Amino acid sequence: MTRTEETMANTSTQRVASVSAAAYRIRHHALTMGEVQGQGYVGQALGAADMLAAVYADQLRFRADDPEWAERDRFLLSTGHYAIGHYAALAEAGVIPVEELDTYGSDDSRLPMSGMSTYTPGMEISGGSLGHGLSIAVGIALGLRHQGSAARVYNFLSDGELDEGSTWEAAMGAHHHQLGNLTAMVDINALQADGKTDTVLRTEPVTEKWEAFGWYTQRVDGNDMAALLTAFDNAAAQAALTGRPSVILCDTKVGRGVPLLEDREKAHFMRIEEHEWQTCREQLTAGYEERTSS
Repeated sequence: MTRTEETMANTSTQRVASVSAAAYRIRHHALTMGEVQGQGYVGQALGAADMLAAVYADQLRFRADDPEWAERDRFLLSTGHYAIGHYAALAEAGVIPVEELDTYGSDDSRLPMSGMSTYTPGMEISGGSLGHGLSIAVGIALGLRHQGSAARVYNFLSDGELDEGSTWEAAMGAHHHQLGNLTAMVDINALQADGKTDTVLRTEPVTEKWEAFGWYTQRVDGNDMAALLTAFDNAAAQAALTGRPSVILCDTKVGRGVPLLEDREKAHFMRIEEHEWQTCREQLTAGYEERTSS
């Protein structure tokens, strides 16, 4: 069997369906948390749900009852404001109770609106100051290699973080040290707090830039589960062959799965009216059922 045939076999219909179901539940969890506050970074959570499901339901080695397990793979959320999506993934993975999602952003909650490692089980770093995550990931990946550990490091970045020079310094370091145990994921939703990404600071051509920095680079539809899983398979195969770090550039849509939110003008930090939440859930469920029944 060729490598292509192996990849096609691994990205089976059953595998895609299972991880897609996890993404659907992650989206539901995000809506649950969003309703607690009535607002927040719900659009990013919905858009990135497929990426998060691909990691937690298919790639990551972890123990839900032991988040500090020494041999675990590390998932670093560089974009701290995406914490609502990360909490949803941690709940889906069994690291935190689903019932705890109702405390999101509340006083004394373990689930603050911006991710903090000192509060939440399974949250490896305190993100939020964009541009730091990949530097930390490089250090962890290098440290794990020195320890002889087989653990991998997955770093979740946003396209806005590509504005930061520290991201590219870290990218150079990862290639220099040939950190094949590091995979970066970039959520390219084309939106930042100050407007559309290409009007704030144009970073394209992104693929060519990562390739020039020596990374094994793939660009996929980040809301296409089969494409995502194939990309992760390819990254693992390339790491074994070449020892290079990998990056998966994921084009996503803010609010994915909920048409009411997909075309909202002010989408970076959404205010959702009380009467709209049930409509969001109904649209999410209807869309998922339509896709799975076809």
